[in-house]
Amino acid sequence: MFLAGKSSAIASMLFLAGAAGALAHDALPTAAQPQGWTYPFACCSGYDCRMVPTRQVSERPEGYVIASTGEIVGYADKRVRNSPDGDFHWCSVAGKNDGKTICLFVPPRAF
Repeated sequence: MFLAGKSSAIASMLFLAGAAGALAHDALPTAAQPQGWTYPFACCSGYDCRMVPTRQVSERPEGYVIASTGEIVGYADKRVRNSPDGDFHWCSVAGKNDGKTICLFVPPRAF
């Protein structure tokens, strides 16, 4: 009886570990990141994030402007993150093109 309970607990832990890994998804491979990279769990529920063309995000004095929504994400906003591959990646609610920004991955700014 004790062993059966222990096996069940181990199986539950393995299931939860696998489920947690399945909730994130990866950015597509690029020249800078040939293996791709994983979006942080805080930004993504498996479909919220994607690479966007540079023309979809512009820089203004007040912050980054998301072209499809007009939303402004300030430069110091906690949602702004460094892009591991040097491209823009946008995570929006439910992955919608008119959704509110969850995270915005930006390439290094030119000085």
